[in-house]
Amino acid sequence: MGLMLPFGHINAANLAGAWEESVRWTWENGVRIATQYDRPGDPLSRDCSMTISVEDPFAEPRGHLAMPGGFYDLEIYRQEVVDGIHDRWINPEEGKWQYTYHERLAAYTVPGLRQPIDQLQYVVDTLSKVPHSRRAQAVLWKAWDDAGIDHPACLQRLWFRILPDPDTADIERLVVSAYMRSNDAFKAAYMNMFVFTDLQRSIAERISEQSGRMVIPGQYNHIVDSFHIYGSYFADFEGFLKSVETRTWEQRTWRTEDVQIYFDEAREKISLNLAKQNEGS
Repeated sequence: MGLMLPFGHINAANLAGAWEESVRWTWENGVRIATQYDRPGDPLSRDCSMTISVEDPFAEPRGHLAMPGGFYDLEIYRQEVVDGIHDRWINPEEGKWQYTYHERLAAYTVPGLRQPIDQLQYVVDTLSKVPHSRRAQAVLWKAWDDAGIDHPACLQRLWFRILPDPDTADIERLVVSAYMRSNDAFKAAYMNMFVFTDLQRSIAERISEQSGRMVIPGQYNHIVDSFHIYGSYFADFEGFLKSVETRTWEQRTWRTEDVQIYFDEAREKISLNLAKQNEGS
């Protein structure tokens, strides 16, 4: 039998713990394999398939201090995916962006179809009528476009379903599974999971408003075909491993209430930048 691609399974109570456990598992168990982005002399990446299940993605601590970038970067990415603030940048004919996740989810276009498909509204409509439906999903891959582009979407599909809360009769929980073909475990996965779970929150709120039922975020699953740590930044990753060994859990994570001021500052800055862009357009 040939070389096997390891398959990791992580179950965690919160997002910070899920991400930390998943990257450590990948480092320890991932297969050594080349990537299409390697430079001469780069070590082989460590790669595996991965399933991450988070019991409550909004349980604290929600954040990890080893996340790439800062709170501004995280907030602008959140608004990009949840609110579509960068959909206007899509214009491949002029060499600009070929897609955004929000555009694929909320305005999915198909050749020959006059109107874009709002897949998120379909999810809201479906689960508002039949909460236990297994048909509420949104896809991103376009076989007629994505097979030949330089950076095809990593996220492939989102699947949604509502389960009753076992402890409270009048509350339902929205379960979301995100399926990815490829995910940079160390420098992208945390931001992806943070933002996808905020989209989960947004959809739960929309279902609540439309159905009149109380729906809140529930279990979040993150399923990846290639979950990898690039050889080009092994030195950075080894620094992360050292911090895990030397710092307490409280010292390497953050609680939302303790960093809310940074998110508020980021939102104000983003709002001002968007206003300036609108003035110049």
